[in-house]
Amino acid sequence: MKLIDQIHDGYVFKRRTRVLSSHLSALLPPNVTVLDVGCGDGTLAKLIHAHRPDVQICGIDVLVRRETHIPVTAFDGAIIPYAPGTFDAVMFVDVLHHTNDPVILLREATRVARRSIIIKDHNRDGFLAGPTLRFMDWVGNVRHGVALPYNYWPERRWTKAFAELALTPTVSKTRIGLYPWPANWAFERRLHFIVRLDKREHEAG
Repeated sequence: MKLIDQIHDGYVFKRRTRVLSSHLSALLPPNVTVLDVGCGDGTLAKLIHAHRPDVQICGIDVLVRRETHIPVTAFDGAIIPYAPGTFDAVMFVDVLHHTNDPVILLREATRVARRSIIIKDHNRDGFLAGPTLRFMDWVGNVRHGVALPYNYWPERRWTKAFAELALTPTVSKTRIGLYPWPANWAFERRLHFIVRLDKREHEAG
């Protein structure tokens, strides 16, 4: 496990956070407040802020780490501890598949977000998608004590949930560039997506 950890940290994690911070920064409107749900130690939020100093980010997590790059509040994994409309946007980065029912947190996000919800997660579509995602999840998270229900949805299930919550996809990406060649052949494909969802009243904004 130690060798796998070293490979993941050196080969995957740094590139992943750098690439994701670039994509996510481009999706945020100017001068917004953002809640990062399941933020970990806040490394990604710190990188986003480096791209976008106009954006204010704080986080919540079930497991609050001893040292974090942003202010982090503990929560129970189901109820977001903020009043309706507290933030302009809510962000989930590889978080929702760690829950037993992603709709619970998505509904909470629509409550506390005034404008948008930004999601990076997985599509369980294609050859050996399930086993591949389980392996990636295990390597990246088991040592941190993160819950691993392996609850990956196919694209059609995500689409249904967004419609049920009156969320409109305004930007969607499935080619993200998280992995260099040849790892991208095995672990990228179309297994990853980033989407910005706008609440109906803000579709024109």
